[in-house]
Amino acid sequence: MGSNPAATVARNIDLLIVAVALPIFLIAGWPIAGYLVAVAAWLFGRAMKRAADERSKRSLAAGDRRAALRPQAIASISRVWIVTGAVLITGLIDRESGLAAALLAVALFSSHLLGLFVSQMLSSEETSA
Repeated sequence: MGSNPAATVARNIDLLIVAVALPIFLIAGWPIAGYLVAVAAWLFGRAMKRAADERSKRSLAAGDRRAALRPQAIASISRVWIVTGAVLITGLIDRESGLAAALLAVALFSSHLLGLFVSQMLSSEETSA
C-alpha cells in the first residue's frame, strides 16, 4: 500500500469513528460501558491484525505464501469473534449497553470494510498511473 494520504485516511477511518462516537455517546446519554467494550474489543482486534500483517510480511519475504495467509485468516476471523463475543457478553449483563456496543461495532465494521475498499481503489489507481 502506497503513501497516498487519502488511502491512509481511508484505511484508518475506523479510528475516526471511534473518536467521533465518544461525544455522540456522551451527548445522547448512551451507556458508556457499551462504548468502552466495543472500542476495547475493536482495538484489540486491530492490534491482532497489525501483528498478523508483520508476520505475513516476514513469511512473504521468506517465500512462504501459505504461511503468510495463515495469520491473516486467523486475525480476520478472530476479530469478528472477539467483537461479537464482547458485545454479546455486554448485552447479557446490561441490555442497553449491549445494544450501544452492537451499534458501534456495526459502524466500526462497516467503516473498516468501506475504508479497505476505498484504500485499495486509491492504491490501484496510484500504481496504474
